[in-house]
Amino acid sequence: MSNVKALLSLEGQVSVVTGGATGIGFQMASGLAEAGSNIVLCSRKVEVCEASCAELEKLGVKTLAVACDVTKPDQVEAMKDAILKKFGRVDMLMNNAGRAWVAPPEDMPLDRWQQVMDLNINAALICSQVIGREFIKQKRGKIINIASIAGIVGRNPAAYSSIAYSTSKGALVHFTRDLAVKWALHNIQVNCIAPGFFVTPLNEKLFEKNREYLEAEVPSHRTGGPDDLKGAAVLLASRASDHITGVILPVDGGTVAW
Repeated sequence: MSNVKALLSLEGQVSVVTGGATGIGFQMASGLAEAGSNIVLCSRKVEVCEASCAELEKLGVKTLAVACDVTKPDQVEAMKDAILKKFGRVDMLMNNAGRAWVAPPEDMPLDRWQQVMDLNINAALICSQVIGREFIKQKRGKIINIASIAGIVGRNPAAYSSIAYSTSKGALVHFTRDLAVKWALHNIQVNCIAPGFFVTPLNEKLFEKNREYLEAEVPSHRTGGPDDLKGAAVLLASRASDHITGVILPVDGGTVAW
């Protein structure tokens, strides 16, 4: 029987967080690093990843910043090779990179719809395939998909209207469940965190405009804070979740329960 601190420790592990240099991705990457994990951050803007990696290294972990368009299989393969070259292992993949396009359903441009789908769901498949092959070889691994409560329930259009985002996150929810079933025999746990509204540099203006609606739909009457996703990320990345797979975990102040 293991001590719970040991079960939750990520000491020496290697965690990949796509789109993890900013926003909620960086919050979760920070939590993983605080639990001892080495961190790989990737995005198309490698300089942003490098700056965030420098902050994480202050926590005493090793990091790797990689320029990678996660919608391109060859670039994801190159990232995987760079990870194995530096660390010799990979333990967890967090599919966090995402985007949205705000428009009423009747006005949603098809090209913007496709861009959202490419990053929010197609990239999750690509990254899971590339990193998952390594997990299958080593007979262990963790995948955490970052969806949204918008992928679980319909959202008030007065607060937020992006049917492409909601649809892509709903797809990611079921992708999580089905992949969890498919890869359980490989000792790979696949789970999903579904955040409620968290204020980030990308949505600050939207929050200020619709603050009354956004806070009113949360039983706790507040949006997500700077530490609210850390615990969920560490749990699902650690050995403490070895018998948890296919789970969709809302971190939303009770929004979808109301």
